[in-house]
Amino acid sequence: MARFTEELRHAADPIYQAIFKHPFVRGIAEGTLSKEQLIHYVKQDFEYLNAYIRIYGIAISRCDCRQTTALFNEQISFILNSETHPHQNFCDVAGVAYEELQGYPLAPSANHYIRHMLNVAHEGGLEDIVAALLPCPWTYTEIGQRLLEEVQPEKSHPFYEWMHFYGDRESGVTVELRRLLDEWAEGLPPARKKRLMEHFLTSCQLEYMFWDMAFTLEDWPVSLAAAEGVGR
Repeated sequence: MARFTEELRHAADPIYQAIFKHPFVRGIAEGTLSKEQLIHYVKQDFEYLNAYIRIYGIAISRCDCRQTTALFNEQISFILNSETHPHQNFCDVAGVAYEELQGYPLAPSANHYIRHMLNVAHEGGLEDIVAALLPCPWTYTEIGQRLLEEVQPEKSHPFYEWMHFYGDRESGVTVELRRLLDEWAEGLPPARKKRLMEHFLTSCQLEYMFWDMAFTLEDWPVSLAAAEGVGR
């Protein structure tokens, strides 16, 4: 019998395949992304990861197990201290300082993704939170592995560090989050498993939308630049 996370991955496979073929991901493989696309991605992902940290904090507040608390705490530290490296890779290629790309407003798709995860975190239990968080590390790990296999990048490739950062993390947090979710899903009624599936698939769809947002330089439809000086 398939584990619950295997069922999730099978259901989400069309989304994963679409992500692998997305022009932003292909642009990483081919080294063809524009400066503007890289900058837009980093601006949005910086804020996304800030929200991801907060959601791990909510998860810690629900924990009654030190081992699980430690796992979530380690991931907060990883985001704060290590996941800046792929951002730096994009910034180096774009020729901008990482510090210059922090603190920007959320684009629509990034805002949607963050609100989805926060809603799940505030309204659900630990299993709901993990179901919503899992697509981020899982899709990035598979993207990195596929690109390493396909491209076999030399160090001269502009995104060599990005591909290795994610592609070399086969036994990282994805494995641990899957283990937890499989454990917690055992014995749950079908209605609860369906709800967890919905959280997971929504996050997968929003992963695709995040890549699309970065590629198309997505912004809100009405500019508010003219109102920036109001009240000053």
